[in-house]
Amino acid sequence: MQRRTFIGQFGAAAALIAMGRTESAAQSMKNNNPMSTTAADPDTIAAHALESARSAGATYADIRINRYKNEYISTREDKLLSISKWESYGFGVRVISGGAWGFAASTIVTTDEAAKVARVAVAMAKANAAIQKEPLMLAPSPAYRESWTTPIEINPFNIPTQEKVELLLGINAEALKAKGTKYCESALFQTNEHKYFASSEGSAITQDTYRIWPSFNVTAVSDDGADFQSRSGYCVPIGRGYEYCREYPLLDDARRAGEDAVAKLSSPAIVPGKRDLILMPSHLWLVIHESCGHATELDRALGYEANFAGTSFLTTDNLGKLKYGSDVINIVGDRTEKFGLATVGYDDEGVKASRFDIIKNGVFTGYQTIREQAHLVGDKESHGCAYADSYGHVPMQRMPNVSLQPGERHLTPDDLIAGVEDGVLIKGDGSWSIDQQRRNFQFGGQMFYEIKNGKITHPLRDVAFQSMTVDFWNSCDAVCSKEFYELGGSYYCGKAQPEQVAPVSHGSAPARFRNINFINTKRKV
Repeated sequence: MQRRTFIGQFGAAAALIAMGRTESAAQSMKNNNPMSTTAADPDTIAAHALESARSAGATYADIRINRYKNEYISTREDKLLSISKWESYGFGVRVISGGAWGFAASTIVTTDEAAKVARVAVAMAKANAAIQKEPLMLAPSPAYRESWTTPIEINPFNIPTQEKVELLLGINAEALKAKGTKYCESALFQTNEHKYFASSEGSAITQDTYRIWPSFNVTAVSDDGADFQSRSGYCVPIGRGYEYCREYPLLDDARRAGEDAVAKLSSPAIVPGKRDLILMPSHLWLVIHESCGHATELDRALGYEANFAGTSFLTTDNLGKLKYGSDVINIVGDRTEKFGLATVGYDDEGVKASRFDIIKNGVFTGYQTIREQAHLVGDKESHGCAYADSYGHVPMQRMPNVSLQPGERHLTPDDLIAGVEDGVLIKGDGSWSIDQQRRNFQFGGQMFYEIKNGKITHPLRDVAFQSMTVDFWNSCDAVCSKEFYELGGSYYCGKAQPEQVAPVSHGSAPARFRNINFINTKRKV
């Protein structure tokens, strides 16, 4: 990702902030809330909010008390550009009264304020009930009194800033070793989100999640200054601690990225036409996200999410019937995926994280749902997809980790390549576009390699491919086995108005698609 793009999206993602827990939930919240003059442990605050909501007429209520902690460091060549650290702390109360939702929030985390905000939320619900056509129906969910933490090895917020800066500058230095490279920018973004959830149904859940993302982009310029090419790192955002930065071969990737950027300057442009396509996980995650992840969100399919990035072609009459892909396509929603960005113990309405089928042997079998949606498609329980990026935002249906499952028989990337007479292999995500119904799309990438007669010949440039969602997934004839499975993902999946952002991962092994249309994207001067 270009630094300019990264920072632009990062600004839009300012609500995606997370809370660090260095003490118990109760003591941490009490110690960090000097405005509190009454008992400030979360159980007590929650009890006041829930009782106040019940007394005001709520038939259901929940409260989320959250702290979000973030750090962002950016560098360019041999210079440190910025170090930003920020936190946010507050709570939100959601209620049902008269069959409608009401919501209110505050940054004053006290028992008195919790009771007051709960009454405001009930007043909002009663006002909404006057115009709601049908009362809400929540799918049942057991009450949980549990805690969950991302299984990190090294807390990134305990690492000295100097070590992180030196890591980024080292990445830049490696990338610029290739002759012809001129610029390299790098960044490290880390978040910690601490949530306490309690409901009138008896749940009391504490969660502590960590996410981290080292990234970089290197640019090479031709000798005459008339052309430039870039390559971003293949490192992905992930639900881990700082051990990820020490384990991932960042310096090796940076060195190779510089060489790749230089190689693209002299690579031939693709000749437009149809040929086979092999996508590596570093690219395929984005295709999954746009053409499967968003398409199978139930609120989009029902037309509830329309203004921001459209609806979905996948209306409910397709459920259990549409041949979304070939028989080798198996896609799951999974909030328990190891290291996934959307991995949690429980969603933001207290539903236990789970794994469920979205596409089974090519057939569309399930939507992403939350409690109020499940009955609309005949489900008896929610798939646990509720998420809000702030205590001050209403939880809504957001994507779990949506992943293409690896093939059952042993199959390597070399096996895929050997089965291609004329094709292209793509590594890394790039530019993309898709229509408002998630049907027609175009994707670029980072690195492109020509395949002739079962072998990779040389890099290509100015490459993009086009297809339609169902045609594309039905063209897949092979997916590599589990040892080649990798995660990709995004920190910044945007949705709704006002916009919320959510982190989400998508796993896959390399996959092959037949007879795909390619175009030449060469810039016109």
